[in-house]
Amino acid sequence: MGRAFEFRKGRKMKRWSAMAKAFTRIGKDIVMAVKEGGPNPEANSRLRAVIQNAKSANMPKENVERAIKKATEKDTANYKEQLFEGYAPHGIALLIETATDNNNRTVANIRSYFNKCNGTLGTQGSVEFMFDHTCNFRIPNNNIDIEEMELEFIDFGAEEIFADEDGILIYAPFESFGAIQKELESRGIEILSSGFERIPQITKKLTEAEMADVEKLIEKIEEDDDVMNVYHTMEE
Repeated sequence: MGRAFEFRKGRKMKRWSAMAKAFTRIGKDIVMAVKEGGPNPEANSRLRAVIQNAKSANMPKENVERAIKKATEKDTANYKEQLFEGYAPHGIALLIETATDNNNRTVANIRSYFNKCNGTLGTQGSVEFMFDHTCNFRIPNNNIDIEEMELEFIDFGAEEIFADEDGILIYAPFESFGAIQKELESRGIEILSSGFERIPQITKKLTEAEMADVEKLIEKIEEDDDVMNVYHTMEE
């Protein structure tokens, strides 16, 4: 198993643990997808992916339809994606993905979390290079030969394919998302969910006390409504 497998295993059950928060994040994703490519999922691959993720998170269909309709209204806020970089205590790099309709508020909030927890907010590019930007797809495990699938999907950018109790996961570089999505759809393979992640190239082992310091900062950041994902280089 490769780095993607270990990363996924370490983060399992940690992401989007609160359902209300998950729905809020998916709602933002819907708004950004509709603003970018329109409200028709057939013509908007990003929106198709978000709808798949909404189903995976058990978000009611009427909530999804309501969010799409709201996103088409002129007075609906347009969220902008912004990346924050910095260091938690004990030299742990943090990469924070946000979606905000008020950049000044988000910057002030993120900076305050770092200051209160003995971290350091960095400049653009200060830690991003420490993470590989990847895309992933989850599909049903319908007796698929994983080795054969790996050989076939290498041409579309796939780097790692493995099975877990919830199906089969495909990992590839960020820029391969469109090609893999199109190929899965052309083969009639159901996409249960898809998304993007940043996998640390190197991780650092900490003591329990040091981990608690880092987790205190991460928890504060994750509680912010503008924050979508937080990635770090701490060994889990």
